[in-house]
Amino acid sequence: MTEKEKMLAGLPYCAVDCQLLDELNECKDIIHRYNGMMPSMRAERTAMLKALLGHVGDDNILINQPFYCDYGKHISVGKRFFANFNFTVLDEAPVTIGDDCFIGPNVGIYTACHSTDPVERNTRREWALPVTIGDNVWIGGSVTILAGVTIGDNVTIGAGSVVTRDIPSSCVAVGNPCRIIKKL
Repeated sequence: MTEKEKMLAGLPYCAVDCQLLDELNECKDIIHRYNGMMPSMRAERTAMLKALLGHVGDDNILINQPFYCDYGKHISVGKRFFANFNFTVLDEAPVTIGDDCFIGPNVGIYTACHSTDPVERNTRREWALPVTIGDNVWIGGSVTILAGVTIGDNVTIGAGSVVTRDIPSSCVAVGNPCRIIKKL
């Protein structure tokens, strides 16, 4: 398997593989152009996002600048998607976000995982786990969503939360680590 195939399969891979570095840099070039566009260039920004991301549900997508991601093409967003300033997605594994989702400012979604052993970590081997977010979800400002997490439908994640494990549908969850405080 190539390092890219290993990455997408959730297996340990070499993060400094030449093919992966080339794809990362290609994405960063596109993101640099996107972040430099005038906010009033809505149609052009939408077109760029539709070309960059793996799937966009409709033309009603808005990601305020700056926006950051690693590959772009591993991100899928549903209809009527909105993300506020400083949305960061490390999409080494698939990130799937449903319809009618709202992302607050300074939110990070991280699929990349690293060893806690410093010797192993310094080999630049890592792995990635997907993140899935259902429909009708509101992610508050400065939330961190970690690798392998699934968030159900009709969920609110409170500002500043760190989501380390799955959150079921129809609830409000907050905190570090994020936990359910109200069922809807």
